[in-house]
Amino acid sequence: MIDRATINKIMDAANIVDVVSDFVTLKRAGANLKGLCPFHDDRTPSFIVSPAKNYCKCFACGKGGNPVGFIMEHEQVSYPDALRYLAKKYGITIEEHELTPEDLQHQDDRESMFIVNEWANKWFQQQLHDTAEGRTVGLSYFRERGFRDDIIEKFQLGFCPDKNVESPNEEGRILRTGAMSHDALKAGYQEKYLINNPETGIGTGISIKNDKGCLRDRYWGRVMFPIFTISGKVVGFGGRVLNAATKGVNIKYQNSPESIIYSKKRELYGLFQAKQAIRRTNLCYLVEGYTDVMAMHQSGIENVVASSGTALTNDQIRLIHRLTDNITVIYDGDAAGIKASQRGIDLLLAQGMNVRLLLLPDGDDPDSFARKHNAEEYQEYLSQHQVDFIKFKVNLLMEEAQGDPIKKSQLVNNIVQSIACIPNEITRSIYVQETARTMQIQEQLIVSAVAQQISDNLASERRQRERAVHNQSSQTTQSSESDNLQVSNNRSAYGESLVSTTPPVEDNETEEQNSPYENLASQIQQREDERLGQKEKELLRLIVRRGGEEVGVLETSNETPTRLNVLQYIATSLQQDGLSLTVPLHQRMLEAAMEGSQEEGFEVERYLLNYPDPAISNLAFELAIDRDTLSRIHQARNTSLKPSQTLSTLIIHILTDYKLEILAHEQREAMRQLQQPGDIQQQLAAMHRLRELKEIERHLSAIQGGRVMT
Repeated sequence: MIDRATINKIMDAANIVDVVSDFVTLKRAGANLKGLCPFHDDRTPSFIVSPAKNYCKCFACGKGGNPVGFIMEHEQVSYPDALRYLAKKYGITIEEHELTPEDLQHQDDRESMFIVNEWANKWFQQQLHDTAEGRTVGLSYFRERGFRDDIIEKFQLGFCPDKNVESPNEEGRILRTGAMSHDALKAGYQEKYLINNPETGIGTGISIKNDKGCLRDRYWGRVMFPIFTISGKVVGFGGRVLNAATKGVNIKYQNSPESIIYSKKRELYGLFQAKQAIRRTNLCYLVEGYTDVMAMHQSGIENVVASSGTALTNDQIRLIHRLTDNITVIYDGDAAGIKASQRGIDLLLAQGMNVRLLLLPDGDDPDSFARKHNAEEYQEYLSQHQVDFIKFKVNLLMEEAQGDPIKKSQLVNNIVQSIACIPNEITRSIYVQETARTMQIQEQLIVSAVAQQISDNLASERRQRERAVHNQSSQTTQSSESDNLQVSNNRSAYGESLVSTTPPVEDNETEEQNSPYENLASQIQQREDERLGQKEKELLRLIVRRGGEEVGVLETSNETPTRLNVLQYIATSLQQDGLSLTVPLHQRMLEAAMEGSQEEGFEVERYLLNYPDPAISNLAFELAIDRDTLSRIHQARNTSLKPSQTLSTLIIHILTDYKLEILAHEQREAMRQLQQPGDIQQQLAAMHRLRELKEIERHLSAIQGGRVMT
C-alpha cells in the first residue's frame, strides 16, 4: 500500500511537537514539554512530549506514541490512514495502488462515514454558491444576517434545497428521492452510510428512509452548518430552517443523529477554526449558537466556540482545557437561561478552569450585539465587562434577594456550592475571602459552609459508587443464578458428576482449606513474574538506549568470534542458552529489533520508537525517557570502571542477573515438585534437577556472565 521509503519520508518530516500542538497546549518542562492528556480526564498535566525522541506519552493513562501512533489514537484511524493524515499535513505525495474490492469490503465504517460527510459538505456548498435557488434563498439569508462572504467561506456554510428526483423502480412505480440522496447514490456511496442505524451507530444520517423505501434528505430546505473535529474532519451537520419557513415549525435546527463518529455532547462548534487563536490568547469564549461564533469571528474575535444549544458537558470542557485554562462564558439577557446553566459553571470550576462570565446588555446575544456595534466596540465591551462567577451571581441575583434574608442565604449557598467544586485549595481560599467581603459575612462561616459542601459532595459520590457496585453485584448474582439453572437443566447431557453428592458444609470446609494456599501460591507466582519482567526491562532499556554500540566479541566454541553490538550480544547470548523473554511484549520487541537490524542505516531507538505496533513503540519510549536506568549497585560499579569497560561490564552484570533470576525461578519450581506427594522416580528427578541448577548458578556467579568480551 505505502512503500517503506515514503513511510520513512513521512516519519522524518513529522515533528511530534508540531503534531500534538494541533490538539494540546504544551508548556516547556526542561528538555520536554507538558500538557493535559487528550486521552483521559486529566486535570494536572501528565502528558509528556519529547522533541529529542519525537515521541509523546501520558504517564497517568499510558497512552501516547510517535506522530503516527498519536494520530492513530487521537483520531481513531488505522496505521495507513494516520500516515496519510501526516502526509497531507506536510505536503508529502503518497503513490498508492488502487484499492481492491477486498480492501473496500474491509474499509472501516468510521472512515467511510467521514468520507460521506466530506462529500455532503462539498455538495451543500456547491448548492449554495452555484445554483440559482442556493444564491437567492440560502446565500441571501446569510447576507441578510450580515455575514460577509469570507466568513461564509471560512465556516464552509451550505444549502440543502427542497427538491426531489423522480425515477421508476423495477416494478415501474415512481419513487421520489431527495436531490442530495439521489446524487450521493449516483456517486457510488452506499445507502447504509447515508442513513443512520441508531442501534449500531453506523451511518451519517444525512438521508432518512421512509416507509415506502424512498430516501429523503434530512436537511431539505435548510441552510447548512458543518461541524468539524478539532483536526478538521466533518463529523456532523446542523441545518437551520429559513426565516420564511419557521412558521409552524417546531424544530428550528435539525442536527446529525448520534453515531460512532458524532455525539453532540462531545463536539464544540467552531473549535477547529478557533484553536490557534485560543492558544495565542490563552483564552476561550463560550457562546451558545453557530451564528454567535460566526458573528464574533467577523468582529475579529476568533477564540470562540459554541456548545450548540446543549448543556455544557465534561467532554466539551476537556476539549477546551487542552488548549487553555481560561474561559469566559458569554450570556444573553435571558435570566431564566442563565440560572439553568449554573451547572455548567460548576463543571468548569471542577475541571480546574479559571472561569469568568459576561452578560450582554439589552437582551442581546453575541450575534445581535455584533450587528449593533463595530468590531472595536465589541472587543472593548468584552475586555471591560468580564467578571468572576461570584460577582456575576451577586450582580444577577442580589437585586432579587434585596431585603429578603432567606433569598440572600440561598444566594450565598449557591456561591458556596460553586466554590466547593474548585479542586485547588488556594483558589478556593481566595474565592472564600471574596465571597465573605462581597456578601459582608464572616469568613469563617463561609469556610465552614464550603467544608460541609465538599463533605456532602464526597458522600454523594461515594453513594453513587456504592449503588453502581450494588447494581453490578445484582447483575452478577442474576447471571450466576441463571448459570446454575443452566447447569441443572443440562445435567443429563454432561453426566451426574456435575451434581454434588457431598453436603454443603463439607464443600465449604474444603474451600476454606484450599483457598488460602491457592491465593498464596498465586501471589508468589505473580511476584516471581514481576521480578523477571523487571530484569527483562533492564535488558531492553540497554537495547533501546545503546543497542547500536559495539561492545566486543562473544566467544563460542563453534563459531569464529565476531564483533557484536549491544543488541546482537544480548540476543545471541539468550539464544545460545535457549532462553526467550517471558513477557510476550518484551520478546516481540527483541524480535522486532533484530529484524530491523537487517535494514541499512538501522538505528535501534529510532526504529523502535517508529515501530507500527503501538505497544512496542510505547514501551520503547518509556525505556528511552526513563532517567533512572541503573540500579544503585550498577552505578557504584561504574564509578570504579574505566570508561572503555563500563558498557561491557554493565551488560555482563544485567545478563547475569536475569539468568540468575530464571535459575531461582526454576529452583523454586523444582522444590515445589519435590515437596509434592508422588512416586520416588519423580522426586529423584526433581533432586537431580536441583543439583544441576545449583551447579549452573555457581558457574554464573563465579564468572559473572559466563562469557568474555575482548
